Amino acid sequence: MQTGTYRFPPMESVVYGRPFADALKEQVEQIGANSVFVLASGTLNRETDMVQQLRGVLGNRLAGVHARIGSHTPRVDVVEAANAARAAGADLIVTLGGGSVTDAAKMVAFCIANGVSDAAQLDNFRARISADGKTERPPSKPLELRTITIPTTLSAGEYTASAGCTDSARNVKESYSQPLMMPRSVVLDPAASLHTPEWLFLSTGIRAVDHAVEDICSPQCQPLSEGASFYALRLLGRGLTGTKADPLDLEARLDCQLGAWMSMIGSQTGVPKGASHGIGHVLGGTAHVPHGYTSCVMLPHVLRFNEPVNAPRQKLVSEALGHPDRPAADVVAGLIAGLGLPVRLRDVGVKPEQLDRIAELSMHDRWIHTNPRKIDGPPVIRELLDAAW
Repeated sequence: MQTGTYRFPPMESVVYGRPFADALKEQVEQIGANSVFVLASGTLNRETDMVQQLRGVLGNRLAGVHARIGSHTPRVDVVEAANAARAAGADLIVTLGGGSVTDAAKMVAFCIANGVSDAAQLDNFRARISADGKTERPPSKPLELRTITIPTTLSAGEYTASAGCTDSARNVKESYSQPLMMPRSVVLDPAASLHTPEWLFLSTGIRAVDHAVEDICSPQCQPLSEGASFYALRLLGRGLTGTKADPLDLEARLDCQLGAWMSMIGSQTGVPKGASHGIGHVLGGTAHVPHGYTSCVMLPHVLRFNEPVNAPRQKLVSEALGHPDRPAADVVAGLIAGLGLPVRLRDVGVKPEQLDRIAELSMHDRWIHTNPRKIDGPPVIRELLDAAW
C-alpha cells in the first residue's frame, strides 16, 4: 500500500493571466506594505518601461530599485542588494525578471534575517553536502521579509523555499534554505515575458520540463505531484512549440507559465529530483552554463541512463508529451531539437578539461544521491558527461 504525506507550501496565491502592474498593486494593498523594495533584471530596467510601470503603481510605497544582480546570483551582488534593502527599511520585496533575480530576493531576505552584511558571512549558512549525499544545514533564523515575484522566464524557482547562490571566487554554486524563502505570491503575466530573449524563454521552459520529468520518474513521486507534472508536460509541450511558432502568442506563453508552475508541485512537497538537476547545478556554478541549457544537454542522457530501472515511469513522460510509443529520452530530445536549442555540452561552452571537476563536484549535490538509478562515484557522472559531450 502506498503511503506518504503531502505538505502544503507557505505560498498564499498565484495570480495568472492579468497585467502584472495591476495584479501587483492589488497584492501590495491587500498586504498593507508601505516600503516596497524592487529587485529587477538589469536589461528590463534599461531597455523596457516595465520597471517604470512598477514605479507608477507603487507610488510613495516604493522604497528603492536594485537592478544589479548577475547571472547565477553571485553572493557579492546579493549582499549588496541586502544592504540596500536593509537601509531602505523594506517591508516587502518585489522581483521582476528571471531565476537569478528570484533567487536573489530569497537571499536578500535571508541575509537581513540573519544579520549578513558581508559576503563571507554566508559561509556560516551554506548547505554542506558530502560525497555520500549527507546534507548538513547550519541553523538560521526565520525570515520576516516576504516576496512577490513577477517571473519573466520559466525556470520556476519562485515556487521553492531554497535558493542557489554562487561564490564567484570558488566558482561553486551553494544552496540555502528556509521555509519562508518561498514567495508569498507569484504573478504570471504572459505579456511580461515578451521582452525575454527567445533562447532564454524556451530553454528555461525545458528546465520546467526537467522538473516535471524528474518528478514523475522519482521513486518518491506523490499522487498529487504526478498528476500536476503530467499536465505540466502537456502544457509545456504545446506552449513551447506554440511560442516558437509565434512569439506573440500570449495563450501559448501562458500555457508555458502554468506548466512551469505545475512542474514544481513535487518540489514544494519534497519529491526529490535526479541527476539532470544535480549535474545541472554544477554546470551552472562551475562552467557558467545557463540553467535552461543544462537541462537541454543533460536530461535526455539521464533518461537513457535511468531507463533500465524506471521504464514504466518514463512511459508516462512519453504519453504526456504526445508520443506514448517512443522512448522518453527520444521524445524529450526531439522537443529540444525542434525548439532550436543546444543539445551538446560543447555547444554551451563547457571545456573538456572541466569535465573531471564537474563530475567530482556533482557528487556533492543532493540530487545525485536521489537519482532513480544509483550513482556511486565521479566515474559514472563522467560517463554521462561524455555522452553529452
